[in-house]
Formats: sequence, structure tokens, C-alpha cells
Amino acid sequence: MLLSGVLLLAGCGNPSGGTSDTTTSRAGKVPPLQNCGRTVDTGGAVPQRAVSLNQGTTEIMFSLGLADRMVGTATWTDPVMKGLEKSDRAVERLAENYPSFERVLSTEPDFVAASFASTLGKGGVATREQFEKLGVPTYLSPSDCEGKDNSGGGDGSRSEPLTMETVYGEVRDVARIFGVEERGERLVAQLTSRVNRATKDLDASDVTLLYWFANAESPYMAGCCGAPGIITGELGAKNVFDDTTEEWPQISWETVADRNPDVLVIGDLTRKSETAESAAKKIEFLESNPVTKTMDAVRNKRYVLLSGQSMNPTIRTVEGVERVAAEVREYGLAK
Repeated sequence: MLLSGVLLLAGCGNPSGGTSDTTTSRAGKVPPLQNCGRTVDTGGAVPQRAVSLNQGTTEIMFSLGLADRMVGTATWTDPVMKGLEKSDRAVERLAENYPSFERVLSTEPDFVAASFASTLGKGGVATREQFEKLGVPTYLSPSDCEGKDNSGGGDGSRSEPLTMETVYGEVRDVARIFGVEERGERLVAQLTSRVNRATKDLDASDVTLLYWFANAESPYMAGCCGAPGIITGELGAKNVFDDTTEEWPQISWETVADRNPDVLVIGDLTRKSETAESAAKKIEFLESNPVTKTMDAVRNKRYVLLSGQSMNPTIRTVEGVERVAAEVREYGLAK
């Protein structure tokens, strides 16, 4: 079930990695697009040398069959989504984390996309203005700007809950920019169907969840309204930290233990930028730390392991809905 959407699109592929589409050909005209307060203008041309600077945007492009129009990817937290391995092998990884501005420019890109404002901001790869001054249009995932304030520290805060419609909007935007609108609609329909199947007849209204992304000393836990909020909402469950609008606040273990969630949703990351990135390291910490080892979820080993991308606002958030729903059922917590 996890692979159905990707494989259906991949199964229509041609040898170059694209798929047939009857909307806009590569020679077709692409109209300007409004995105996060800026205009994305490719001059009417469909990009042929695109670079994606975050895994989330990369996997959307791969899922739309656009690998043959890409010259680089960067900033990976997890293995590529199953079903997209061939696309991943076909496109050069410029860096596992942030590449330099010069490295990106060396690929001669005609379009650059990113999932996070921090990637296309000061301290990231480069600002949108820097790329656009050189004639390279940029695109930022709406999930990191619509209803979100990134002006403060940390990972920002949300003034309104994120929904899958914003993620689906990104799919449609990218499909429009590359002239493959029909593929975008097919992908959105497949993702919507998967969410509906995963949550059918599920009542998890009495279940409390906690989402731990990374870091053992000062753990990043999910606030109310990001991608984990989508997962929680689809299940009808409760996030024990839904009283904060911060995207990923750092919260003490004493506070975590006091909230005592029924289930711990744990990020299983392969990057190495924080402590306790892998699920194994997180579980080892939980079961040995005197503050956390007596928590109900730890004593009963009620863990759900998710990729980092499933806990970010991406198409893999659907994977998170499926996995958490299945485990809640397996633990006998759903009505």
C-alpha cells in the first residue's frame, strides 16, 4: 500500500525517466506562478536543468517523473522513498547536506526548488534574490510559508494548522511549472486515496501521541500544527504538545514524562547532524534514562518509527498517516 502511488506513476515511465502527459509539452509555455510572496517566472520555458535543495521537493519531482529534467539534489535526511531509487541514481547528489552556492551554480541550473525557507535564506545555500539576480527562478514549498512565521528562532511557528491541501498545492505547482499537470492530479488522487484507506473506520480519539524528531539532550518535539498535526488530525488523536504553535520546540524530558503519551512516534533519521538521530539510539536513550524509562509508552514499548520526511510537510506525510494508523490499531488503542 505504501508504494502504490509511486509505482503507478513510475510504471508509465519512458526510458528517459519521464511519463506521457497530454497537458503541456516541453516546448509549451509556462505562465508565471505566485509563490510565497514572489513570482516564479521561467520565461515561459519548461525547466530542463532543475536543482532540488531538499529531499521533500526532490521526491515530489521524482514522483512526477521529472528526473530527466534535473541536474542535482541535496540535503537528505533519509534514504530515498521506495519506488524512486532509479530516479535517485540518475540525478547527481550535490551534497548530503547544504551544497555551496558555487556548487549549485556549477550545474548551470534553470530552476531551483527547496522545501524550507532556511535553505533559500541567509545561512542556507543562498537567498532567492541571489539566484534570481543570475536569472535562475526559485520555488519554495508553500508549507513553509503559508500560515507560518519563520522570523523568530528555531523552526518557526504556525498561525494556522497545516493541511495536506497545502502539500497537494505544491504538487500541483511543480506539475504546472514542468508542464505535467495531469501527472500532478494523478499523484494527488493517489495520495488522497491512501489517507482515506489508512483512516477508514478508525477512532483514535482517546489516544495521545508524542513526536520526537531528534536530539537527546534538548529534544525537538512536534508542536500542534505542522506535519505531525496532519497525522494526528487524520487519526482523530491528540498530540500531547498541541498547546504550542512552535513547529519543533525543544522540551525538557521532565515535561515529556509529565505528559506521559500513550504512543511515542520516533524519527528514524540517517543524517548525523544531531544526537540520537536513528530510532535505535532514541529507544536506547528512552529505556535507560531514569526520567523516561518509567513512561507508559516506554514500559510497553509502544513506538512508531517514521522517516524524517514523514514528519516533515511532504508527500511522505501520507506515509506517516499510514504507519501511525496501522500501529495504533496494532497496539489495540483504537476503537
